[in-house]
This record gives sequence, C-alpha cells and structure tokens, in this order.
Amino acid sequence: MAQTAVTEVLAESFVIEGGQPLSGRITAAGNKNAALPILAACLLTSEPVVLHNVPRIRDVETMMALINALGVEADWTGNNEVRVHAAELTSGELDADLASRIRASFLLAGPLLARLGRASVPPPGGDVIGRRRLDPHIHAFAELGVEIDIGARFELRTDGLRSKHIFLDEASVMATENTVMAAALTRGETVIGNAACEPHVQDLCRFLVSLGAQIQGIESNVLRIQGVDSLAGGQWRISPEHIEVGSFIGLAAVTGGDITIDEVEPKDLAAILPTLERLGVHVEIDGTTLRVPPNQELVIRDDLGDQIPKVEDGPWPAFPADLTSIAVIVATQARGTVLIFEKMFESRLFFVDKLVSMGARIILCDPHRAVVTGPAKLYGQQMSSPDIRAGMAMLLAALCAEGTSTIGNIGEIDRGYERIDERLRSLGARIERVDG
Repeated sequence: MAQTAVTEVLAESFVIEGGQPLSGRITAAGNKNAALPILAACLLTSEPVVLHNVPRIRDVETMMALINALGVEADWTGNNEVRVHAAELTSGELDADLASRIRASFLLAGPLLARLGRASVPPPGGDVIGRRRLDPHIHAFAELGVEIDIGARFELRTDGLRSKHIFLDEASVMATENTVMAAALTRGETVIGNAACEPHVQDLCRFLVSLGAQIQGIESNVLRIQGVDSLAGGQWRISPEHIEVGSFIGLAAVTGGDITIDEVEPKDLAAILPTLERLGVHVEIDGTTLRVPPNQELVIRDDLGDQIPKVEDGPWPAFPADLTSIAVIVATQARGTVLIFEKMFESRLFFVDKLVSMGARIILCDPHRAVVTGPAKLYGQQMSSPDIRAGMAMLLAALCAEGTSTIGNIGEIDRGYERIDERLRSLGARIERVDG
C-alpha cells in the first residue's frame, strides 16, 4: 500500500527584510478547509476519486497519512493532484499522533460511521485560538443513532444510522460537514438546521452531489440530505482559498504594491471585500482575476455621525474569523481608528502584543476586542507564530515594517499556506527560510 509521508518540520524561521512594495501576479491555492473534508468524504465511496487543485500543505499531508493508516490508498499523482481509493477500510481507529496535529482529523468520524458503523477518534489537534467545541458533532451523531463513549478517545458505534431532523446548537463548520457526510449514505431524509454555509461547506456538498449524493439547500443554513445506497467515484477541483486571497489583498495594501491574484472566486469574497473597503482597500475584479492597485491611501471609513467603525467576524456570510488578524494589520497602516471585535475565538487576538512591540498602536480591551489607530510606523522584530492566521498576519507586518524581522515556529504558517516564501519572493519579497 502506498504511504504518504508527513515530514517533521525542523525548527525553521523566516527572516524578512521589510519596507519593499510587492508587485506581480500570484495564483490562489486550493481551499485548505475544503480539501480536508473532501479528502475525508472520499472514504464514503469504494470507487477511486481524483482531486485537483489540492493545496500541498502540512495539514493536507497529515490528513492523507491518517487516511493511509485506515487502509485507504491516498497518493499525490501531481503537484496539486491527489488520488484516493477507499476500496477497503481495514481500520476505524485513527492514529493518535497524527490526529493530534490537525483539527480536521475529527472529520473522519462521519465517513467511518457511514461505511463501518464504528469509529475510534482521539481528541483532535489544531490551532490554539480558544475553546473549540466538539459538542455539536456529538449531539448530531447521537441524533443519527450513534452510541458514544467518551474517555481518552471518542468511541462511536451504530447498528445503522437513522435519518433525523437536527438543529445544531451552533453553526459549526466541521459539525455540519460531519453530519452531511454521515447522512449522505443514511436512508431517508436528514435535515440540518442552523447549518454552516461557508464556501468550503458548499464545496464539500457540491463534491458529494457530483458523486451521486442528494443534497438540497446548498449556500443556505438549512440542508436537506436524501440518503442514497452508494456513491460513485469521480473527479473534483477544490475551490480557491478565499482566506488566502484576503491575505494577499491585505499584503498588497500594507506594502503599497500592485498585485494581481488569479483564479479567485468573486462570490466567495462577498463578506470580505466590503470590510476591507471600510479600511480603505480598493480592488478591481475582472472575471476570476483580482487586482489591488498600487500606492493606495488607506483611510478608515467612519460610521455615520463620525462614529468609530467596528469590524466584527461571525459565521458566514459575516466577515470570516480567519481574516480577523489580517484586518488588524491593515488597520495599523490606515488613517483613523477602528474597533476589531473577534467574537468567535477568545485567544485569536493575543498575538497583537507582538505588533505593539513593532510600533503598532493597539489597545487590547479584552480577549475579544482591540482598538487600532493608524497609521503606525512598524519596525522589524523577533516573533514566533502561535497559529496559522496569526503567523500570516505577522508575515504581513514584517513585510511592511522597516528593518529585519525574524518569525519562528513557521511550521504553523506552512500548515495553511503553500510554499508561501517562494510565492512571496516571486512578488519581490525579501524573505528567506533558515534553520534554527
């Protein structure tokens, strides 16, 4: 059986010489948070599936290794192409070490229950950005007829899943995905109320439909799944990463560069562009190409009555939580004051102390709110990435700062952004990956 190796990342750092406008073209990678559940969903069919535009990042490598360990063939067949063939599932028990590396390991529970009627799943890993409940997953599985024992692992088993009308107590992306995958092969109609409807959830649902699943309500918060006896194989192209596109827009804005981003999906930016506009960032869209014009004067647009505006995140179609840290960086370089309200994760904003040490004018009011006043001159600093998105924000700050910055623990950035240093160098960034 072919094996997917997960390379242990050495203690690497990025050394960045900032203060240079970045210019050129860059292509959006595939959506990480679509690729991971879609890889898990490949276990629902015994026929081969070929996935295109798969981001070659650490989290994807880990998911493939988890799948391999279950007796499934999962192999890279091209730079960004993966073939998965789950003809046989020899195990329903996830490897604890691999599962501890990514949050998405828990997404294998739904497909395993549908195929085998059992799953043994250790607590998942992932970013430490605050409490991330598994309760919606467990409640949904219980509604579908799963018996659950919780100890050192989640032991899940069923004599047969049953369709049900389920209302999630929060619009959890992964709980929605797990429930959809489990329901796809469950006889009868399963209805999921308060379902998450982020672009990556939509991509998973459309992928399943392409294999023969019957799902109605895609793009809405009520999903209706009519179970089918089996799913076929097929091919699918992972949607572009709207979070990466938002990150690159912020990068162009804070460095004053002229950057064109290819292969974007404009409708996935519906919640992103209006918020960046309020921070003074303007873009031009032509089909699937987006350009950020150079030398923009970033000015925060006040609310009516000259009131301080607020940028707040929430479930889709609100501004994505994964771009909150990017919004903070852009705000440090814009004239005016804005309140950043991170509603979803109580540790997401804790990285701002590093920005303050660089010269940013930020008041952290509490774990969820920060007041940012700009523009502020930033200076190079030594930092360490606590999670994927904060790491990317630090990278943006370093690239617009004066002097040299060092960012450690860059394995966190590599988990979500494919070959980010190489791609940034193609835009003129002075960035090097070094050991130690």
